[in-house]
Amino acid sequence: MSKTTTLFVTPLYRATLAERKPAIDAAELEASCWSIAEDDEAGQDWCDENGYPGYTSYASLTDLPYRFPIFKDLVNCLDKHVQAFADALAFDLGDRPLKLEDIWINILPPGGIHTSHIHPHSVISGTTYVAVPPGASALKLEDPRLPMMMAAPPRLKSAPPELQTFTYVTPEPGDVLLWESWLRHEVPLNMAEEERISVSFNYNWN
Repeated sequence: MSKTTTLFVTPLYRATLAERKPAIDAAELEASCWSIAEDDEAGQDWCDENGYPGYTSYASLTDLPYRFPIFKDLVNCLDKHVQAFADALAFDLGDRPLKLEDIWINILPPGGIHTSHIHPHSVISGTTYVAVPPGASALKLEDPRLPMMMAAPPRLKSAPPELQTFTYVTPEPGDVLLWESWLRHEVPLNMAEEERISVSFNYNWN
């Protein structure tokens, strides 16, 4: 009798921040993101020079947890989520836990996009969502086998999620999404009338 077996998986971790401690005040986190964006002239300049839509602190502020208590609490919370995901991935980390490499704010305006990319040199990457207005972009994830599918026909629209070439995940405010850093992803055009605010991060194993 014939049998089709799924050999490899591409895990995606989804949870709410509130599932782990310490508790994060959502209003304070959003207010902090706006305050930092307004004061970060170096970040604003970088965004202008590089044609980056909206604002990101990625190229300007590398020490958010040390500057702002709410981000220190956020990292303590994210550490627990990342450890839970690492356990689910069956990583053999020995006595070297995954550690935060960098964390940054993203404020994506209406009409803004974040093009397809990966996070080289990291192990786990992710985003927690601060503000997701109606119509805001989903996270688009790409099948990592895609570059090898030179002659493969397209998939049926009715194909199950694990066979789709692209997967779209629509987050809610307070969600945490984690994936292995080699997974290619993007944020399509923001069709909302307001800004989409998120905090992204990388964890490495040094």
